[in-house]
Amino acid sequence: MHYYSLGQIPPKRHTQFRQKDGSLYHEELFSTIGFDDMYSLLYHVNAPTQIKQVGEPFSVAPKVVSDKQLKHRCLKGYSVEPEKDYLKSRKPVLVNKDCQISLAAPQSSMEDYFFKNADADEVIFIHEGTGTLKTMYGNIDFEYGDYLVIPRGTTYQLIFNDDNNRLFIVESYSPVVTPKRYRGQFGQLLEHSPFCERDIRKPQNLETHSEKGDFLFYIKKQNIIYPYTYLNHPFDVVGWDGYCYPYAFSIHNFEPITGRVHQPPPVHQTFAAKGFVICSFCPRLYDYHPLAIPAPYNHSNIDSDEVLYYVDGDFMSRKHVEKGMITLHPGGIPHGPHPGTVEKSIGKTATHELAVMVDTFYPLQMTEHAAGVEDKDYYKSWL
Repeated sequence: MHYYSLGQIPPKRHTQFRQKDGSLYHEELFSTIGFDDMYSLLYHVNAPTQIKQVGEPFSVAPKVVSDKQLKHRCLKGYSVEPEKDYLKSRKPVLVNKDCQISLAAPQSSMEDYFFKNADADEVIFIHEGTGTLKTMYGNIDFEYGDYLVIPRGTTYQLIFNDDNNRLFIVESYSPVVTPKRYRGQFGQLLEHSPFCERDIRKPQNLETHSEKGDFLFYIKKQNIIYPYTYLNHPFDVVGWDGYCYPYAFSIHNFEPITGRVHQPPPVHQTFAAKGFVICSFCPRLYDYHPLAIPAPYNHSNIDSDEVLYYVDGDFMSRKHVEKGMITLHPGGIPHGPHPGTVEKSIGKTATHELAVMVDTFYPLQMTEHAAGVEDKDYYKSWL
């Protein structure tokens, strides 16, 4: 990310910055890798440390299916039942030591509590629904196709405009960043990057809430959720600046890289993290060599598991694709286009597919939620 400032801040950090009544604002340094990387400085009306009560913690650890079988999988994501509550709606389906992938279909907003993920950065892809992400940094409106990138430790609320919402969530135990090859030595996105800073929507409309009371937080740490009651409203910030903050990026603003012959998946990369990448497959022109085969070639996943979340459109390499479907092609065995799709793709000039891909470099395990929505015959679909 790049430097950004919102609201009121003092001319020099770590110096006196006083409120109208003469009392000091409470400065907070916020970072996700100690003092060693990106950070922001926030200025609170009230001390952000005043805890009134700690509730009984409860586990949200995914229940892994003890199955290490090397097998192609398909999950029918829209079969995950909607839930009223946002946190209860989050159903982990694929997990490993670097990330956790969940599906959610929340029907109501987080009106009466706040959430903080102290384990992981979150990338929330909005498949269906509109609303506002509210944080101590300000607000970000979201809609279909948005990635919401939320640094770990960020207190937030999701306010939905209606009850029809579908989310694809990736939790990362390392910071989520833009691909290094698309950044210059000073962090600027370069000319050959498929998106630029203008496409990134930063927090706006900083709302400062100074009220006191009983403010319920759910804080996730090591797959345990701890209910905390704080004295002060968490969104009491009057200003902040820095490099660490949530933002939105629309998949519709990703500019696909095309070529004379079929381009490999890394050209679709959108985000990077330790142990995995996230890619965006968007509508694009097909390859323009006179003998080009637009359909992807068979490829062997030896060092990565490939997860594809199908969002919308027509997928020329797959048959019987449904919205919200997830395919898992594990490292160790090849996969490729379905029978007949290669010949069918020849001569086509464009594709209108929309999908999110997560490639992990450590094997993923399925959860009980995933097993409950699996198409168990998917591995036969190449016959």
